[in-house]
Amino acid sequence: MTKLLLPTLLYLLLAGGLSAQDTATGTVYADTNGNGTRDAGEKGIAAVSVTNGERVVRTDAAGRYTLPIGDDHIVSVIKPAGYAVPTDANNLPRFYYIHKPAGSPSSDFAGVAATGPLPDAIDFGLVPREEPEQFTALIFGDPQPYTLEEVDFFARGVVAEVEGIENIPFGLSLGDLVGNDLDLFNPYIQAVKRVGIPWYNVMGNHDLNFDAPTDQLADETYEAHFGPANYAFNYGKVHFIVLDNILYPDPRDSSGYWGGYREDQLDFVENDLRFVPEDHLVVLAHHIPLDEFGGETYRDEDRARLFDILADHPHTLSLSAHTHTQRQDYFGAEEGWRGDSVHHEYNVGTTSGDWYSGRLDDRGIPVSTMRDGTPKGYAFLHFDGNQYRTEYRVAGKPATYQMELFHPRVIARGRNTQAGIYANFFVGREGDEVVYRVDDGAWQAMEYVEEQDPSYEASVYEWDTAEELLPGRRGSNAVPSTHLWRGNIPAKLAAGEHTIEVRATDQFGQVHTGKSAYRVEAVREAGR
Repeated sequence: MTKLLLPTLLYLLLAGGLSAQDTATGTVYADTNGNGTRDAGEKGIAAVSVTNGERVVRTDAAGRYTLPIGDDHIVSVIKPAGYAVPTDANNLPRFYYIHKPAGSPSSDFAGVAATGPLPDAIDFGLVPREEPEQFTALIFGDPQPYTLEEVDFFARGVVAEVEGIENIPFGLSLGDLVGNDLDLFNPYIQAVKRVGIPWYNVMGNHDLNFDAPTDQLADETYEAHFGPANYAFNYGKVHFIVLDNILYPDPRDSSGYWGGYREDQLDFVENDLRFVPEDHLVVLAHHIPLDEFGGETYRDEDRARLFDILADHPHTLSLSAHTHTQRQDYFGAEEGWRGDSVHHEYNVGTTSGDWYSGRLDDRGIPVSTMRDGTPKGYAFLHFDGNQYRTEYRVAGKPATYQMELFHPRVIARGRNTQAGIYANFFVGREGDEVVYRVDDGAWQAMEYVEEQDPSYEASVYEWDTAEELLPGRRGSNAVPSTHLWRGNIPAKLAAGEHTIEVRATDQFGQVHTGKSAYRVEAVREAGR
């Protein structure tokens, strides 16, 4: 922790909202020609939500709004369906106005420059645009580069694969945009800019101002680059709510961080959802998973209040990252969920994988498979009205690569073996149907197991048994996978090669297959 450059009292005054309140006014209007200026004839848009980060109001018939504002507030428009917000030269959406008359307090990394007096009007121009109810969003988990070299790994290993992608209206990174060095925000922005679509961002625990004494001031550098850490927008029949769910410093002991929300953040969610129709899908995007080790790293009462707020919305989904694994979590009545059906959280695999570890590929980029055996990659979310389905893409592999098979390559004919056939089905969950067959035999069910992925373990032990240094660096130790299945490997077959086929059906009814082969060899008896 470094020495503060401004008195702590000033920090606390700003964070506590003790400065004089003022009133922000403005108009949300249809910028029909998209020039960023309200021209004659461009009318205000009624019933659009605008927020100061806690209060949410609706524009009147002429598109006008009024909001209370202090000396550390961000006013943002909640984009309605059928309109686009402007983007800057880096494809970052500009839907907000930061009001910090004196700027951010001094810190290790620069925050917001002084914005000066409150303008007479804070207007938001929205460009009318057709938005189909069927659309797809692109999702990145934890880019998290700690160096410029790792920014390059991210740019060449992931971004280049989706550069210039078409028919995707926007993308979203789920936090840990960088790894503690906030000077890397700009290189990260330049890398993601190459995708070529509007890009939203979530704040992660490695995106903080670690010298901030209060949680309200831990996102100053983030705000300077990306705007509010808590905001919302609509697309089609989907309402997205982006939240900073890192409490820093940890309110229990002022050391480290804790997953959860401040009261004003939950007030924002509650006020925002008052204007969201119940038949719309509500998607929460935050960094730390909602069940991350219970109260040890997540404040249970915050999750409980969030679930209470969501109770009247039957269609919901949460997105998170943070774990550098991939899993599907579900919340029912036992976990405090009050809806008629369970709440699904998709904990998305990361673009950095296992923190840019592992062997280098032929381009010099770390393979970086995650500790549960999920290869690094990114996700697509496909929406149809208030319904959705997920799709995970492994970087550098075809879209059909959805599982990794592990088994012996050769076994002795007729000898029983405790070795087996393992299928790591990357988007799988307990209860999914996963079956296998050898050659053209009958399909058999595989057993769901919570074990460490042997394929990943083998890759890690390669480092431990090598006689010489390997290029790249050793990956993390394996952790139990939540999407691993096992079947027996037949040994009483004719000598020769035999084909293994695995078929897995995901929670959305999509069928995925994987194939491999092994060899059966006759064993010569001793002396013959």
